[in-house]
Amino acid sequence: MPEKTFIVAVDLEGAGVHPQAWRRADSRAEELFSAQYWADLIEQADGAGLDLAFIADSFALQSGGRELGRLDAASIAARVAALTRSIGLVPTVTVTHTEPFHVSKQIASIDYASHGRAGWEVAVSESASEAKSFGRKDVQPATSLWAEADDAIEVVTRLWDSWEDDAEIRDASTGRFIDRDKLHYIDFEGEHFSVRGPSITPRSPQGQSVIVVRASSDSLTVAATRADIVRIAAPTVDEASAIATRVRRAVVAEGRDPSSVHVLLDLEVLVSDSAEADLAQLNDWGTYTPNSASYVGDGAGLIALLEGLASSGVVDGITLRPLALTSSLRAIAQVVPQLSWNPTRRTGLLRDRLGLARPVNRYAAKESVK
Repeated sequence: MPEKTFIVAVDLEGAGVHPQAWRRADSRAEELFSAQYWADLIEQADGAGLDLAFIADSFALQSGGRELGRLDAASIAARVAALTRSIGLVPTVTVTHTEPFHVSKQIASIDYASHGRAGWEVAVSESASEAKSFGRKDVQPATSLWAEADDAIEVVTRLWDSWEDDAEIRDASTGRFIDRDKLHYIDFEGEHFSVRGPSITPRSPQGQSVIVVRASSDSLTVAATRADIVRIAAPTVDEASAIATRVRRAVVAEGRDPSSVHVLLDLEVLVSDSAEADLAQLNDWGTYTPNSASYVGDGAGLIALLEGLASSGVVDGITLRPLALTSSLRAIAQVVPQLSWNPTRRTGLLRDRLGLARPVNRYAAKESVK
């Protein structure tokens, strides 16, 4: 397994993080609901050597006057799996109104389609409008939402383990495709779910896909307990350092090795030779306040910033969040190959690329399905 290296990810959201990005002539906003738009972006990121593509999703329309609508993030990841070679594909899949059995099968299928490059960013649905869209339960407080998410992650990971790695034997002489002694009931009984299992999908190439949680006051315990990658937002590097320290202490408090959990800082970027003028144009159409640290400038400045962050040890990686997606991603694709750690188109399992151990199957030595 390779050593842990500084991660560079990109967050793909609509035409860009800035609510007015769709108004740029080069935004390709007319293609937002096409497969080609997303395939082009993710193939570009893959060719440049970026480690991860986060594909944003929600059950709500975007906020801030940007009601563009969305395609399903997991479907996008499945669409581009065969078109890419090395980049990790990490769709957001919300658990609040979603059955964990479906989530487990969905992410495992992407892991198979991508030959072991799938991740899952866990999200919850906080708004009353989202609850009304389903009509199954009332809006919940954040503490309850994340308690439910914790149960959902537990169910999903148990289902991922419900097939041992060698359960599929394909023994033509006996007519046995599966060794049923290596399939396991998960028998989960919790406040929010009651799931027996097993899954109908074999254990995927990574064993368990990479789990991502955004850290907040409500989600920190879940992130510390469950996540392989924790995303944080902070306005300055000093504040990012304090948040990252808090995350790592929480990981230790949960009995985990903090070196096994990657902390990534969101960095909102607008990258071009005319970045300041580009931002002024966007803000003339409608102002936007960054949600985390930001960088507006040319590619050389971004290289210097990423090199400094990588050498500082403050965080384990950066998630670049382009304000204007198509134009900034073109510039980012020129920047990443120039970084000193020289990312390449490494193939193979995402866990290996990120320096994450393969999870041990919790049921391998336990009572099997009879």
